[in-house]
Amino acid sequence: MNKKIAIIGYGKDAVDTYGKQITALFSNNLSIEKFYIDESEIRKRINADLILVQSYHTLKKVKPYLNLESKIVFANRTISKAGFCKIMNIPKGTHLGLLDESMEMAIEMVCLLYELGIKHIEIAPIYPGIDKNIRGKTLILLGKSTCNTEGAEKIINIGHSLLDISTIIDIGEKLNLLYILQNQNIRMGYKEIVSKNFGLSHIIGQTNRFESELKILLQVLNDGIIGIDPKGRIYTYNEGAEEIIGVNKDNAMGKNIIDLMPDISFEMVLKNIRPIKERLIKIKGYDVVLSAHPLVNSGILYGVVIIIKKFNDIEKKQYRFRAQIIGQGYRAKYKFEDIFGESEIIKKYKEIARRMANSDSSILITGESGTGKELFAQAIHNSSKRREYPFVAVNCAAITESLLESELFGYEEGAFTGARKGGKPGLFELAHKGTLFLDEIGEMPLNLQTKLLRVLQEREVMRIGGSGLIKVDIRIISVTNRNLKDMIDEGKFREDLYYRLSVLPLNLPPLRYRREDIIPLLNDIKDQLNVDFILTKSAEDALTDYNWKGNIRELKNYIEYFASLGIRKIDLKDLPFYSEKSHKNTLDNSEKIIFKKFLSEAHKDMEKYIFLLEELNKGFKNEERMGRRSLYKIARQKNIFLSEQEIRVMLIELEKNLMIKMNRGRGGSVITKFGEKVLNYLKDNVLSEGYHC
Repeated sequence: MNKKIAIIGYGKDAVDTYGKQITALFSNNLSIEKFYIDESEIRKRINADLILVQSYHTLKKVKPYLNLESKIVFANRTISKAGFCKIMNIPKGTHLGLLDESMEMAIEMVCLLYELGIKHIEIAPIYPGIDKNIRGKTLILLGKSTCNTEGAEKIINIGHSLLDISTIIDIGEKLNLLYILQNQNIRMGYKEIVSKNFGLSHIIGQTNRFESELKILLQVLNDGIIGIDPKGRIYTYNEGAEEIIGVNKDNAMGKNIIDLMPDISFEMVLKNIRPIKERLIKIKGYDVVLSAHPLVNSGILYGVVIIIKKFNDIEKKQYRFRAQIIGQGYRAKYKFEDIFGESEIIKKYKEIARRMANSDSSILITGESGTGKELFAQAIHNSSKRREYPFVAVNCAAITESLLESELFGYEEGAFTGARKGGKPGLFELAHKGTLFLDEIGEMPLNLQTKLLRVLQEREVMRIGGSGLIKVDIRIISVTNRNLKDMIDEGKFREDLYYRLSVLPLNLPPLRYRREDIIPLLNDIKDQLNVDFILTKSAEDALTDYNWKGNIRELKNYIEYFASLGIRKIDLKDLPFYSEKSHKNTLDNSEKIIFKKFLSEAHKDMEKYIFLLEELNKGFKNEERMGRRSLYKIARQKNIFLSEQEIRVMLIELEKNLMIKMNRGRGGSVITKFGEKVLNYLKDNVLSEGYHC
């Protein structure tokens, strides 16, 4: 959000002049509201981040209407060079008055003129209240004034006063906008004014020239650094450059860069002021990454910094940094755009997760292994207001209880044998303002569950061996593939912690619930892995119908397996799970239509239907025809609660869907070939999901 500044002064012209100066330097980073005391008394509340006032007298008039949080800057004024020249042309020994809006401002401006070196004339301050003394006098006037000038013999108008450099810097510092001024040549912006801050003006001029060069050099001193001037002559050459290029400093200094590296064209940088982005070249047989950065201020080229690095060194550093950042989980990589799928169910869950991202409440993501729980957790973080802060991940199953406690809570120096000197902050502290991701939360020991609950309640932690509490502002996202409610019943997970963690529950669907995504997902992963093969229609159908207990992770494994076969076309027989038996149990398109309709109607009683089909299949193999009463007796023996009437209704439903044939009288019911196929399919794809009789 842009900062707001209120400018308060006597006259419209003066306030507008200040506003133009400020806008020219800070451009769109500030919004400005103007108040003119000469037009009317100010009677409304002034809300701004900073108030710029012309004088103490001005401040007194508006003080009752200021926000107490607003910062205040008094305007240090100066005059333009043109106005200065007008005063210098006044004949020596002339006595005249300077008219300003108040005694304070008039005296201040007279003092400024003397400080600027105007000593050849006598200047008296004139202001409202003593302006009756102006009759017959020569007056210096600052632009358009609200004061009475009637009776003056001569008026020398030197133009409106301007804000001095020091005031602009004060504004930038109080609003944390100095970085904007650092990217501009302030001195050039003030070339038309006369400043009393001679020392400050000189320092700014020097700093503008060398600031960006110094910043770059300090950041990259470990690499090879070559500095060249606008004509291409080398004026900086460090030891890193000596080592990589093989030319010592004494032989390189003062030479043209083209003599040192004739194969690289630097004309684009020197003439067009365009950088050379990282480019891989060879020097002395080494692979070297070279980049060139122009040093520019206000469109003027002051030189170029060339950075050279050995490629092997870059690889080693990247490996170490990646291990530190990704291994400790201090940033989230994935966004919702990275979650692939066009099925309605995955769109629904992505939309739910997006809404959850707007909240600060704890989220519990559940689902089978390989469904993308961590992917969703990172996407939620990257869509939340905490996205600029850390995403700190810890796997609760990967480390021992004692180590997990020290990782989460941190420790003080000497807290235990082997504790790091100076102690170590815990992950709760590192995640401050961000997200703490607890992977496999179901594996957390009960002892730590109690401590975690306290952190969630109090939002403060104490390091191991410490005595002080540390406030933390974190959002918890937990994931698990275990049934935490069953663990609560078994006494393995705290019920109160469960409800703290699952304020916003998200149960991700397995891959078999979004079968229309399977083949598009497969093709997307193929592209990511850069593997090339095609599937026959029968292989596609089999993969679409497969149970995918390992979900997307299992699908990725299969793609890597197909790539390892070294064949272009993958057929049904090439699938790892294919067998003659499983092929016999595969439903054709017409059978799938019947089965899906049956599944939608009978889903809640699927265990019972499987029981009936199994018993009818046994009877068929034993050449026995089973009636309702026989099936009822078997159900009672197996503790399956079914009445004879329920069995009758379910048998009718099975016959309607062509899975059995019901005979009249004592003929009983017989399973059909289609019924046997459905039974085998259900046993492969439904019983394995937990529907046990």
